[in-house]
Amino acid sequence: MNGLYRNVFQGGMKVSNYFMGYHMPEYVFGRGLIKKLPQILKDKDAGKVLVVTDEGLVRAGIAGMIEDLLKEAGIEYELFSSVKQNPTSDDVEAGYKTFRENDCDSVLGVGGGSPMDCAKGICAKAAHPKKSVRQMQGLLKVHKRIPELFMVPTTSGTGSETTVAAVITDAETHRKAAINDLVLIPSFAVLDPELTVTLTPELTATTGMDALCHAVEAYTNQLYNTETENTLALKAVRLIYDNLLPAYKDGGDIVARENMQLAAFYAGRAFTRGCVGYVHAIGHTLGGLYGVPHGKAMAILLPHVMRAFGPAAHDRLAELADSCGITGKDSAETAEKFIGWMEETKRNTGIPEKPDMIKNEDVDQMIRWAMKEANPLYPTPVLWGYDDFRSFIDSVRE
Repeated sequence: MNGLYRNVFQGGMKVSNYFMGYHMPEYVFGRGLIKKLPQILKDKDAGKVLVVTDEGLVRAGIAGMIEDLLKEAGIEYELFSSVKQNPTSDDVEAGYKTFRENDCDSVLGVGGGSPMDCAKGICAKAAHPKKSVRQMQGLLKVHKRIPELFMVPTTSGTGSETTVAAVITDAETHRKAAINDLVLIPSFAVLDPELTVTLTPELTATTGMDALCHAVEAYTNQLYNTETENTLALKAVRLIYDNLLPAYKDGGDIVARENMQLAAFYAGRAFTRGCVGYVHAIGHTLGGLYGVPHGKAMAILLPHVMRAFGPAAHDRLAELADSCGITGKDSAETAEKFIGWMEETKRNTGIPEKPDMIKNEDVDQMIRWAMKEANPLYPTPVLWGYDDFRSFIDSVRE
């Protein structure tokens, strides 16, 4: 792909973005506000609700707590809890079958990115019953009213409760790709930090680094952003800088949990318009091929990609650093200190330095999938071609 085609495409996207109606969902934020969920569902005429979650949240009792709230309020529901760590097209098909066979009217995603993205996929499938997930992956391929969609995040990372994206792995090819459509922005989100206090330190770290990746990629991309997205990205990075390690060290630190949940929400809104970049494009291949949890893949790759961008990203990274009080003698030094902070955070939370799971025979497939996802859509600071991706992957495996 040449730079001229990319520039023309992205110029068209920049103009069209002003007419696309990006918006945040309605939401409530605060401790204990999960108790308001039944009334929210009634106010929105949700009807019979398909609750989409995973077995981990069933075992943790969070799914049961949601069920109790719905029962006490007399709200009909059906539970679908068969969502994998990286949700697949088979999960979406099974969830849609449950939705259809039980005459559900709306969908409630409860959990981290996997249940929430699966919930979005089910809604997309409900809008287009005859289409496969593969046929809907890409830009604006749903473009039809979906069932009312509600979200209750139980991690502070993915931001799926406010984004246009549902990232689903094709069960046949193992390619992980997003369905991107404005209709997938949820109707309502309940942000209750008390639901995140039982997260393990590992999940706290990887989901928090996922939120950081969203904010950093959205901010360094810059082309599609308005001042709103830039401001939200800066706020998210500062909140993560101040609160990720405290939440990791003490899961019961409710103030840190609150701030991390806000950071994930802000970062999700920032990248909804600003887009992500090569961290996600490569990271999705690690999830699809090897089952690496999304946040872990993002955390491993983020500082490597930012450093590989070189001078093209220095000014924007330096601005992110400034928001955290990190300074240097010039933008290059400040950017490097910011990257160093990301690497230090990885070390302090036990996140691996490099993606040592990559197999030689998979590299060509990884590059082709990453290029298909990223080019020409993502307005990254530098345009990478096949050889650039190859050099990068080889360098992080050394």
